Amino acid sequence: MSVADVVNHSSARKAVSVDEIFLAADVGGTHARVGLVAQRLDHTHPVTVLEYQRYACAEWPSLTAVLKDFVDRLGVTGRVDQCAVASAGYVLGDAIVNDNLPWPVSIRDIRTSLGIDRLAVINDFEAVAYATQFLTAADTVAIIETDAPPMVGPVLVMGPGTGLGSAVLLPGQPHATVLATEAGQITLAPGNEREIEILRLLARERTYVSFEDALSGPGLRNLYQAICNLRGHAATLVQPSDITDAAIARSDEAAVEAVEVFCGLLGSFVGDLALLYGARGGVFLAGGILPQIRDLLLSSRFTERFFNKGVMRPFLQQVPVRLMEHGQLGVIGAAGLYLDGRPSPTRENAAPNS
Repeated sequence: MSVADVVNHSSARKAVSVDEIFLAADVGGTHARVGLVAQRLDHTHPVTVLEYQRYACAEWPSLTAVLKDFVDRLGVTGRVDQCAVASAGYVLGDAIVNDNLPWPVSIRDIRTSLGIDRLAVINDFEAVAYATQFLTAADTVAIIETDAPPMVGPVLVMGPGTGLGSAVLLPGQPHATVLATEAGQITLAPGNEREIEILRLLARERTYVSFEDALSGPGLRNLYQAICNLRGHAATLVQPSDITDAAIARSDEAAVEAVEVFCGLLGSFVGDLALLYGARGGVFLAGGILPQIRDLLLSSRFTERFFNKGVMRPFLQQVPVRLMEHGQLGVIGAAGLYLDGRPSPTRENAAPNS
């Protein structure tokens, strides 16, 4: 199959430019999402996703192997020599450094194995934030709705998964600007006596306790284990998915409380970030955990804690909060930012004379 064949068999073939076909990947600690994308001509979206595949990272020895499998399955014979990779962490020399990834990522290995001339590395939540400007209301679920008319302003995107990601979309012309943040590493701030007790237990095992230590998959496990300790019995659940399943089924009281604490802390944290960045444009919640506990989130103290900011409550009452599925957003955002030329020289790795 040639590159032209891929485009000709796409339902969106009239909206893409063959000359701009490239790879885009969104790589997290649990899943790697890979797409063959092409720049659209109608400018309503940055790219069309021609082919897409989600991979379980634990089942593959490297990101190179994932990308190579994707390309080999397509059987593309035309030249696809550019790639945009969205990932948490940062570039250090030849490597993408991220403790949440299951394997080290070598930029040189990807280039050599796939014949990539130009590879850009973009923060994963920066990519997701960029893609939110192409969402419609139907693509999301309202967590907090407002009666205020939509406002133009910074848009906060954050979400717990293997880690705790956060980014801010700043509207502007000709393109929006995205600010990547490490907000998940902010010091965990308890909001009541129970959370203070939990923090004391977490602090026994580490010299610094961040919000990510509570608001992530591993963080949910930390909360559950601490609550079991406080309740005076052993923790029987290990995987974050087991904890959320037990909370949904209400089959484990410690799991139920862990998710309740998780949602309360999340509400406080999101409210803090909305104030910090002046998120008049709204908040999007993402990540792999929240869609799985949507009903629990909606019935939790998230909204109460989000609004509990003293004199700033009236401001937050004008900020809508919506939940979105991660899906292809990271792939679309990585591709869009790459086309915008947004990655800075320190985060873009190009072959000589490319």
